[in-house]
Amino acid sequence: MRGGLSFGLFEKTSLWFQRAKAALLDQIPCAQGCSHCCRGIFPVTILDWNEIQRGLRTLQPTQRRTILQRARAQVKMMERAAPRLARTWFIDQWADGDVDALAERFADLNCPALQSDGSCGIYAFRPLTCRSMGIPRDTGEIVEGACAIQTAIPLVRLPRSFREEEDRLINEEAEHLAQLHNLDLAQGEELFLPYAFLPDKAEGEEVTGT
Repeated sequence: MRGGLSFGLFEKTSLWFQRAKAALLDQIPCAQGCSHCCRGIFPVTILDWNEIQRGLRTLQPTQRRTILQRARAQVKMMERAAPRLARTWFIDQWADGDVDALAERFADLNCPALQSDGSCGIYAFRPLTCRSMGIPRDTGEIVEGACAIQTAIPLVRLPRSFREEEDRLINEEAEHLAQLHNLDLAQGEELFLPYAFLPDKAEGEEVTGT
């Protein structure tokens, strides 16, 4: 599952968020130490897996071990609830209802990288979802990407140019995933967040014990 591709996509997404937040005159309540969106086992992609693994390799052994222990403990709970996860980490073939049901069951789990002060232990290597979370996306039928805090404040809408740029970033993500498939570097695309902290099974490392 390892790839040699370099993804400026993560940096582009972070810059998009900062510019979008500024365009909304800082009406978005995201701030350092706020961790309301750092809970749950939401799906991420193998691009995020690669980035998280890069981040873990930059940590001191003790900090890395602590994060891995949290992730492995969560994986154990999830596999007891959904045994098919023990056969494959990937959830591409799952029905949306099954993904939502398991995510709801474990919605209160903290991200393995969440620190006691509300900061992220791998902030520079966080997933794409984490980089864009906090700016709601109104599709006309549903509002996505808003955290619990934002249910109490008016919905703010970005100018069209920002949404067009966001769409381009989404398309770029899809292109990178397609490249990995074309290079035969991926067995699937999506997995639940705790699994993204585990080393690749192909490396022969223990991934379920502590």
